[in-house]
Amino acid sequence: QVQLVESGGGLVQVGGSLRLSCAASGRTFSSDGMGWFRQSPGKEREFVAAFSWSGGSTYYADSVKGRFTISRDNAKNTAYLQMNSLTPEDTAVYYCAAGPIGWPNSRYDYWGQGTQVTVSS
Repeated sequence: QVQLVESGGGLVQVGGSLRLSCAASGRTFSSDGMGWFRQSPGKEREFVAAFSWSGGSTYYADSVKGRFTISRDNAKNTAYLQMNSLTPEDTAVYYCAAGPIGWPNSRYDYWGQGTQVTVSS
């Protein structure tokens, strides 16, 4: 059974940092694209960051560019999202996903259950 499990969410003050992890099991995702998405109450799910299946390209939403960094550790079958300079607008449930390409608008076949990030002012 393929699973993606996010962790690392929590409550943080404005300007703080968090690192989210996405541990994959059931298969190896080293050749897949990985992405992070988020959804706030009353809003649609939005793209946050991704890296392509080849690992050669990374993509970020304009709202997080320069503050968030996506990375992966293939040996651990785990992806990460380092989030710095957090603002209340970053409050959301964050989801990781895996797909064959790893572009912002490409297909993602596997999704985690999400982890809550709350930024207090």
